[in-house]
Amino acid sequence: MNKNTFWLLLAAILGVQLVGVFCIPLMDIDAAQYASISRAMLERNSFLQIYDLGKDYLDKPPMLFWLSALSMKIFGIYDWAYRIPSFIFLLLALFATFKFAKLKYNQTVAELAVLILASCQAFFLIAHDVRTDTMLMGWVALSIWLIAKWAASNDLKDFVWAMVAIAGGMMTKGPIALVVPVLAFAPQWFFEKKWTYFFKPIYLLGILIIGILLIPMSWGLYQQFDLHPGKLINNIPIQSGLRFYYWTQSFGRYTGENYYHEMSYPTFLLENMLWSFLPWIFIFIWAFVAKGITMFKEGLFNVQTERISFFGFFLTYLVLSRSQAQLPHYIFVVFPLAAILTAAHVSTLLEQADRLQKWIKWFFGFHLFIFLILLIAMILIIKIPFGSMDGPWGLWIFFGTILFMINIGPKQQSYIQRWINMSIVLMIGLNLILNSFFYPHLLEYQWGNALVKQAKQKKWDIKKVALYKMPNSNAFHFYGQHIFPVIQDSSLLKEGQWIVADSIPAQQLLQDFPNTTILYQGKRFHVTLLTLEFLNPATRNKELTPYVLMELKK
Repeated sequence: MNKNTFWLLLAAILGVQLVGVFCIPLMDIDAAQYASISRAMLERNSFLQIYDLGKDYLDKPPMLFWLSALSMKIFGIYDWAYRIPSFIFLLLALFATFKFAKLKYNQTVAELAVLILASCQAFFLIAHDVRTDTMLMGWVALSIWLIAKWAASNDLKDFVWAMVAIAGGMMTKGPIALVVPVLAFAPQWFFEKKWTYFFKPIYLLGILIIGILLIPMSWGLYQQFDLHPGKLINNIPIQSGLRFYYWTQSFGRYTGENYYHEMSYPTFLLENMLWSFLPWIFIFIWAFVAKGITMFKEGLFNVQTERISFFGFFLTYLVLSRSQAQLPHYIFVVFPLAAILTAAHVSTLLEQADRLQKWIKWFFGFHLFIFLILLIAMILIIKIPFGSMDGPWGLWIFFGTILFMINIGPKQQSYIQRWINMSIVLMIGLNLILNSFFYPHLLEYQWGNALVKQAKQKKWDIKKVALYKMPNSNAFHFYGQHIFPVIQDSSLLKEGQWIVADSIPAQQLLQDFPNTTILYQGKRFHVTLLTLEFLNPATRNKELTPYVLMELKK
């Protein structure tokens, strides 16, 4: 792939992701909750003790909240200001992936790895649906590159910055930021018989650096929870915030101490990679198996190839798959390693195209079928769920995607080169439609941001509103820039109060407040739980829950 094509594709990918950063409202639950916590942190000027809707918060470490609050202080309280720091860390993940791949392989593999990582569906998603995993990916990728660089050069500066990156990752999502680099490098050094790497005195310096950098977070936890044991989090008394972060939240998923228990079967993460690592998932599986065969042929202790990416991904997957609580985005932390494995295999296919021509043709044909399915999905998204995409834009994007898929790059390209270009262009086209059309329309059915938007148009004082028997929406608190009270007992309601409630409890209130004014009526849907009935306009209405905003009057 020539330089111009590489930079053109990368710029297009990042451009589409920026459309998502600036144009899509925040989704409930996680992204909107974290944005709301960041806003509250800035408003309360409380950076060591963390609160969610005025209550003690103990779930994720503070790095995402710190950086997002700083961004909001600079740019204002906007959803894109919340996302900007995490998007920067996605760029950092791409940079570190490039550097590691170039160090261990070559320029071609490095460029391919960057394009593969940047264009997988998960990368497009977490650029706008920002959770702690977005930032964690950047920290972990950076630490792995710096450790590899230090092992090659023995430069103290690289080691120190690697420890800083690990500490940053631990302040983003806990000990997993330390576990992944250990799982990646320990097998490589073991099979290379580099025993000294397991007992280097410099590790004491590393522990000291990490420990010092963790002091602010640890001190905040100690003040908020350890000095006040017994605070209830998820109806469970917490005796130590320090123990929770450094043990329960991570290792407690194996001991049963952790509160969450969901999706705890071994293949859950792999099943979700079928969509999250599209369009590269099948070539990745081929690459993973081929790497395993290569290592077997070499012999475990006859190390001739890079194994860090293989063991880093594989062992992390095994650890995460044993957890009693799993979500699809947990595996995203090692997608940079998956991208490197895939890129290295693709590079091998390019070099051995003549010998593997039969397999490559079959693989290319198989992906043409997948491309056809995705193209059909594109046209359906443009035409069905929310009406036709404004004007001719949808069809232009659709046919433009097809033209670029066919024509990008030199005409004498091999099957593999054509497949790479077609895959990337297809993901760009698909996500341009998703980010500019599908998600913005979908989020109109998320009641929190939709109601605040309506209030701004009507110039209502939205801060007068309370929630009555209504599912919470963190987006409502964030976009309303207020912590709205939640009322469950109708006896606490009074005349003149503004209430948002589902239609059934609202009807019951009319018996006590018969002259109530209905200010707004809407319909809501849990947008992260899409169903075919919702996506079909003909059957959508039965999936929607009516709600109202009303001013209570006797």
